[in-house]
Amino acid sequence: MRHAEKPPRKRARELGISPGILTPGAHNAITDVDGVRVGHVTVQTGDGVRTGATSILPHGDNLYQNKVPAGLTIANGHGKMAGGAQIAELGSIETPIVLTNTLCVPRAADALLDYTLEQPGNDGVTTVNPVVGETNDGRLNDIRRRILTPEKIRKSIENASTGPVEEGSVGAGTGTVCFGWKGGIGTSSRKLPEQLGGYSLGVLVQTNYGGVLQVMGVPVGVELGQYYLKDMHDSSAAGGSIMIIVATDAPLSNRNLNRLAMRAVIGLGRTGSSMANDSGDFVISFSTAADVRRTPERRKHALPVTDLPNSMLSPLFQAAIEATEEAIYNSLFMATTVTGYRGKTVEALPLDKLVELMHRYGHAT
Repeated sequence: MRHAEKPPRKRARELGISPGILTPGAHNAITDVDGVRVGHVTVQTGDGVRTGATSILPHGDNLYQNKVPAGLTIANGHGKMAGGAQIAELGSIETPIVLTNTLCVPRAADALLDYTLEQPGNDGVTTVNPVVGETNDGRLNDIRRRILTPEKIRKSIENASTGPVEEGSVGAGTGTVCFGWKGGIGTSSRKLPEQLGGYSLGVLVQTNYGGVLQVMGVPVGVELGQYYLKDMHDSSAAGGSIMIIVATDAPLSNRNLNRLAMRAVIGLGRTGSSMANDSGDFVISFSTAADVRRTPERRKHALPVTDLPNSMLSPLFQAAIEATEEAIYNSLFMATTVTGYRGKTVEALPLDKLVELMHRYGHAT
């Protein structure tokens, strides 16, 4: 007897779910910010390895020589991110950003060191700040094996490209869990109208956290019977982490990039995150604008820098909130059911039931 094929996974907008009021970019992805590239490496072997890495490159030039201004928000600090202190202190990023699992952060740092030191023009470099974010995929992945080597992780950097971004159970999202369903990688973008500057903003997320899932305000977790504190004796079900990466081509200082990163947390909250005690909720933001890059010339001389005034930031704040919310939905909607370590299976969010709920609450078209 043949089993019925499961319906294909779909992004939020394919299901009629369109958070916010602003318009997405061409790919509705972080790569809609010109020059930004994303690459994955996915490792699935045997019954226990379900992991990977995802890399985000702000531009195609030598990042160490042409650093980008950056901001950082730590909404809850139960995480093992590398490189955050220097972002907070100097307000810049000088390597690609790699996302992976908790115990492979040092391996990812090694991959970034090798990559950066080998770049043409970096022959005299003796200090590098590798930026690595993580979530713990130990429910589906035999994380103690630390199967990811620097060489494997580096492939995610070398695979990076512009255009559509693969989502769901891929790269750093291969073994993650979100709201008790399969989490993963998700992305979304917004394009401001010309009268507001015409700037692009994109978000990429690695979702591995808990709470009470809601989609556009619809109590999906409660309706489907899977949510934090359903069992009042289990206070651990909201744990986990999320990494949120925000990119924009608006010329922003690191001070205003910090402000932008804080707004992404509102998008996280809209999805029903509990931001639990053992959750690491990190946001890294950066600007790709050529006028604010920390070039060798700007590091030596007091050259003019274009910087949006505070009064022009509010539309970008709105864009960050909306794109974060939608990127999280995409990570859930595109993720597939995965069976991994010790036979543990985490089911994908049932899209048919989701659509029924959205219609019932009057939100889907």
